[in-house]
Amino acid sequence: QVQLVESGGALVQPGGSLVLSCAASRSIFSINDMGWYRQAPGKERERIGDITSGGTTTYADSVKGRFIISGDIAKNTVYLQMNSLKPEDTAVYYCNAHELQFGRLNTYWGQGTQVTVSS
Repeated sequence: QVQLVESGGALVQPGGSLVLSCAASRSIFSINDMGWYRQAPGKERERIGDITSGGTTTYADSVKGRFIISGDIAKNTVYLQMNSLKPEDTAVYYCNAHELQFGRLNTYWGQGTQVTVSS
């Protein structure tokens, strides 16, 4: 079973920056895209954005202009550059990946990494 591992979560002051990373435990051969989600206490999981195998990125309106997704999908690595962080960005951040295998879409998730924005 593929496992995704996020890292880089930390306590950051408002206005600060942070980079999260994610990598797969083994190669995802037919990878389609990788992306980021987050979940704040008492709230539903929220999509942040993703990057396709072709390098196209998409973002939720809440993070446009502040967050940047990059990586090498073929190598199963993705990063989340977060700038101008706000207290409302506090959440557990999750990486995910999709693959198309034998006509089936498989979804993989990481365990999450905590980001806390506070003074």
